[in-house]
Amino acid sequence: MPEVAVIFGGPSPEHDVSVLTGLQAARGLADDPGGSGAAARALFWSKTGEWYEVDPRLEAESFLEGVPRGASKLQFTAAPGGGFSEPGGRLGRPKALDIDAALVCCHGGPGEDGTLQAALDLAEIRYSGPTVAGAALGMDKFAFGAVMAAAGLPTLPRVLLTPDVESPPFGGPYIVKPRFGGSSIGIDVVEDFATARARLSANPHLRFGAVLEPYRPDLTDLQVAVRTWPALELSAVERPIRAVPSSDILDYRDKYVAGEGMAGADRQLPAEIPPELEKGLRQAGERIAALAGVRGVARIDYLSDGEQFVVNEINTVPGSLARYLWVAPPIPFAILLADLLAEARQRPTHAYSAAGADGTVLRSAGSIAGKLG
Repeated sequence: MPEVAVIFGGPSPEHDVSVLTGLQAARGLADDPGGSGAAARALFWSKTGEWYEVDPRLEAESFLEGVPRGASKLQFTAAPGGGFSEPGGRLGRPKALDIDAALVCCHGGPGEDGTLQAALDLAEIRYSGPTVAGAALGMDKFAFGAVMAAAGLPTLPRVLLTPDVESPPFGGPYIVKPRFGGSSIGIDVVEDFATARARLSANPHLRFGAVLEPYRPDLTDLQVAVRTWPALELSAVERPIRAVPSSDILDYRDKYVAGEGMAGADRQLPAEIPPELEKGLRQAGERIAALAGVRGVARIDYLSDGEQFVVNEINTVPGSLARYLWVAPPIPFAILLADLLAEARQRPTHAYSAAGADGTVLRSAGSIAGKLG
């Protein structure tokens, strides 16, 4: 019987949310092994980057102190024939885990920016969700926004924020965001440009890059999920509700803490919006899926004044795998998981090749010392 690795956790600010998503997925597979055609193995990626196999029936509180009790240490080798294995004893060899496909449930950090995806590609492990390129684009707010704007989709102006940047071509107030990351972590709303630039040294989430946009308090959040297997399909449109109505943005607490995680957060679903607005969101969603190379399940975030909209960002591995958004049409979680695994097995991500490296350049190279001289 094929085995599936549910991968979750990782050295990311969204580690805890990933644990919740991974446990939900592992439980969903364990409760319905016939629907998925797989037995689930829960593989936990610790905050320090180590790998463990854990009981898929664990509860969230088991991870409060980090690695749960009873976890088994694993090794990971990013090479053909490598992958996950149990360390051997003094005389034994490592025992490889027979993984048919990996269900990626990592949010933020190396689990969603293409790093994990590249490692799985090198290990020749089939996996769900975005490819290396799709994950990297989705995690880079500046690059993603540039692609959307170049394609003619409506966006807010978005510029890189650096210590030596001149004033942006738009006035304040401003919203400052980490260039890389998600879940509204590290986002600030400021009144003036001097304060925005000062946040570069005060906000640790901005150390690897920041973007600046005009802050528009008249815009509210609208979200729609998209899945790509067995065919492209969009969910109902959701209007998330902020835990504190007067707050500037839909923040991390609104998404994951105020309720019971993403699935239990306050929302209007389906959102009560004009038909023309919904039509525009859905048409844009189809274009975004193609432009961003969406694979698996993703969530597209828009901002709207009730009539017009702008594309905000994309989450290529959304919390709870966006299972709560599939109400029209309704899609059971077991079916969502089964389709993710089917796509992982049947739609390849990347195959590395050395075709063309036939030695011609090496034979004609001559002396390396001569080239250095």
